[in-house]
Amino acid sequence: MRQILGYTVAGVIGGMAVLAGSQWLNQKHQINEAPAAYVRNVAESSVNTVTGPDFTLAADRALNVVVQINAQESQKLARQKEEQMRRSDPFFQQFSFVPFGMENFFGQYMPKKGSGSGVIVSNDGYIVTNNHVVEFADDIEVILKNGKKYKAKKIGTDPRTDLAVLKIEETGLPVLVMGNSDDLKVGEWVLAVGNPFGYLTSTVTAGIVSAKGRELNLINQEEEQDYFQHYFNQKSQQPSSGPGIEEFIQTDAAVNPGNSGGALVDVQGRLVGINSAIASKTGYYSGYSFAIPVNLMNKIVKELISNGSFQRGRLGVQVSEIDEENMKNMNLSSKNGVIVESVEDNSSAKYAGILPQDVIIGVNGKDVNNYDDLQKAIGLTKVDETIKVKIIRNGIEKDIPVKIRKGL
Repeated sequence: MRQILGYTVAGVIGGMAVLAGSQWLNQKHQINEAPAAYVRNVAESSVNTVTGPDFTLAADRALNVVVQINAQESQKLARQKEEQMRRSDPFFQQFSFVPFGMENFFGQYMPKKGSGSGVIVSNDGYIVTNNHVVEFADDIEVILKNGKKYKAKKIGTDPRTDLAVLKIEETGLPVLVMGNSDDLKVGEWVLAVGNPFGYLTSTVTAGIVSAKGRELNLINQEEEQDYFQHYFNQKSQQPSSGPGIEEFIQTDAAVNPGNSGGALVDVQGRLVGINSAIASKTGYYSGYSFAIPVNLMNKIVKELISNGSFQRGRLGVQVSEIDEENMKNMNLSSKNGVIVESVEDNSSAKYAGILPQDVIIGVNGKDVNNYDDLQKAIGLTKVDETIKVKIIRNGIEKDIPVKIRKGL
């Protein structure tokens, strides 16, 4: 039995080139010869020529809107984090100093810095990137394709979807036409545009859409791997921002560290995703990359620009998944859905009339097959938004409008 709790704001594994951390956690980081060509002495030969899609227009459009991002912690912020860690450590609470000869053991916190990519989404300087590219930084530089550099302001972040919005002071910037990621087909050609490794700027790679709607727990893995932030959150008893919300577009376009936050475009040059992650044991491209769908991006980014964060509410129910026993006892035709075990007082669900033993099978026309589906649907719903929840009650399907209220 799990509970859908209030949602605030998590982090992703993938294509950001990062140099950083601390001495507390030191980490180590055939060419086949072409066959000989034989030429026949004939007047004319008929050859079947196979041509692929033309990516030149899409590449030209995308290259002009993808920027390079250099992000780092200032020395001031690094000192604050070091002091915070020392104050939180029981050893330093007892001795309040580093014993002689132990300096190298405890080390010094070194400022994080890294590079990534971003996509211009408005003529007046709003830029979308991944949260994990900039979340640690208070000093952010944006470089346009023409080499012009700007100091960027962090407007808003949403760790649960790994999205962030920056702002530079400029007008008349180029933007891409927004595509519709729901219409994207498996097998369709796409281009990934970004700045791999921080120095291969304005790089374009091509691939196909390999799958859609991938949920890989990559965002949660990134949060767990940020050892220092995890340590600070534990010591300060800061609440977790909640599980990552993922429905990645999977492609085989090559993406490497530094590509994070760059554009995924279709062959017409329309933006269909934000490159975010790679599946790799080495940290480098090994066949598949993952992008946040532009439809999800648009919903989150609109709120980040307006409010600085995506304000999530709560449904206010405890649910369990359907097993063979309750499927039989409740005369259900399948295991798809979740059973409402209890409803919180003064919650969104309570006011809407959802009852214990209702079976939730859909939200806003999308199937809810399990707890994760319901959690994602609620996680993409902002406060005061009304959703349509499809339930089964006493064997009868019905839709219930639910206004999502702010979590406590």
